[in-house]
Amino acid sequence: MTDRTPPADSLDQTLADLAEDFDLLGDWEQRIEYVIELGKGLAPLDAADRVEANKVPGCAAQVWLAVHPAEGRLWFDADSDSALSKGNIALLLKLYSGRTPAEILAFDAKAALDRLGLPSALTRQRANGLNSMVGRIREAALATA
Repeated sequence: MTDRTPPADSLDQTLADLAEDFDLLGDWEQRIEYVIELGKGLAPLDAADRVEANKVPGCAAQVWLAVHPAEGRLWFDADSDSALSKGNIALLLKLYSGRTPAEILAFDAKAALDRLGLPSALTRQRANGLNSMVGRIREAALATA
């Protein structure tokens, strides 16, 4: 289970910080390696959350995304059997976990991912998986808004 302390920064600031990190890394090989490193930092997913209902459809790998609403915020825990997919979901959790449904729904995820340059660095199937992960996060926000 992840830390349940609400994020100190706005979503826009968190994105700006991530964009700065990405800009410091030269080529796409280094950026993808950074994303994979983010995945290595994910807390282990509870066995109770590793269920079919939490699987994200449309991903090249198996990705589980569990939603835990508390005190008006949505907390996400996730895992994947692929290092890159795990990194992608870790990056999304950095942005979204601990946010209110309104914050999540108001945030332009496509523009954010384009700013980081992620979709263009991924294969089409992996980019589709990333979009599916964002879709699942937005669905959770809509369901609790």
